[in-house]
Amino acid sequence: MRKLTLALALVGVWTLSGCKKTGEGQYEVEKPVIGTETDTVNTPSVETGTVKDTITVPTVGTEKKEVTVPKVEVKKPNE
Repeated sequence: MRKLTLALALVGVWTLSGCKKTGEGQYEVEKPVIGTETDTVNTPSVETGTVKDTITVPTVGTEKKEVTVPKVEVKKPNE
């Protein structure tokens, strides 16, 4: 288990050593081809904020109506 952890740590260090930041949102990456080849990778930028917008909100309400309902009367038999 220790050998596996050590191997993973070395791979991580080796992988990260091939990159270096060259500017805002830009990284220089070495590709493992025969020898090495260097490319510049541009990372996306994200801008956040808020804007006002108008939406239509449905209204929920109640109203009274007269309806006819059945009336049931149960009469007990005389004992």
